[in-house]
Amino acid sequence: MTTPARKRKLRTFSAFGDVRRMPSEYEIVTHAQNWNTRNGRLSTFEQNTSSPLNLWFLTYRENSPLQADDWDSFRDPDQIAYRSYVNLQADEQTKLDGMLDSYSGADAGLSQKQVTRLATAHTPSRYLVHGFQQAQAYVAYMGPSSTVTSAGGYANADFLRRVTMIAYRTRMLQIAHPDSGIGVNERQIWEQHEAWQPAREAIERALVAYDWGEAFTALDLVLAPTLDDVLIRQFGEISKADGDELSWLLSGLLDRDSARRNRWTGALARHAVEQRPTNVAALNKWIDRWSALADDAAEGLAGLLGAPASDVVAGARAAREEFHNGFFAAAATAN
Repeated sequence: MTTPARKRKLRTFSAFGDVRRMPSEYEIVTHAQNWNTRNGRLSTFEQNTSSPLNLWFLTYRENSPLQADDWDSFRDPDQIAYRSYVNLQADEQTKLDGMLDSYSGADAGLSQKQVTRLATAHTPSRYLVHGFQQAQAYVAYMGPSSTVTSAGGYANADFLRRVTMIAYRTRMLQIAHPDSGIGVNERQIWEQHEAWQPAREAIERALVAYDWGEAFTALDLVLAPTLDDVLIRQFGEISKADGDELSWLLSGLLDRDSARRNRWTGALARHAVEQRPTNVAALNKWIDRWSALADDAAEGLAGLLGAPASDVVAGARAAREEFHNGFFAAAATAN
């Protein structure tokens, strides 16, 4: 008689399958946490299947053109969880505070050209970034897996941190240059200045891109990478050339958040294409649609930076296309 094999005792991490290694902290706190994506559910939420909220998710997530066989297998390359995120940004805030203390009083010596650049391109940008934050929150909320929701949630927090930093910087500049209009005119500039209107149109359209796949593409694959290149990298380099080292250093800190966002969003796009090569068509369709808006926004902002529009747009487009090539080429190789 054959003795039946003894069944392994279940462990606390048996939800991960028949694995023999202890899952990481990131995997434990992000695995299968979205109860509205559970298997065997009749609808997203435990209410009438034809309720408005269930129909919303059915239309804009479950029936999105962007689909995968297993969204839960996506992993954030940086494996950011709550504790690691708090520790990371606490260190970044210490660096930020140190920079602000070290350059205390330096704003008084800025050139008039740089003060105008800050007043028209930098301090009003908090409205755009707040729009980014709202769009990112929607992408995270609609995410088809808890790992997507988790990564999107921390990216949303990054945008909020950026809004706060811009607001703090606005007050510093207002104190140093009380007659510049800084701290007073930002809303009017955002709503009425010709240079800001293409960017304003782009983010307002993104906020009503309800399909989660399109919302993700519009914000995370097109608008944010493009306009971050303009308002962070190019703005920082131009500021440094004009003697404003603080703005250059602060831009470097913000660029770290943008780079981390690009890593997980690029990984998610690659994951989608590897899961279903047919996703390439959907992503390219959305990328083409939103790239035109992003390029118009970059061209509009070029005048505020005091740089040739062709150079600003070319630089931003090159950064965006390099980002896209990173995940499309990797996915093509894998397939």
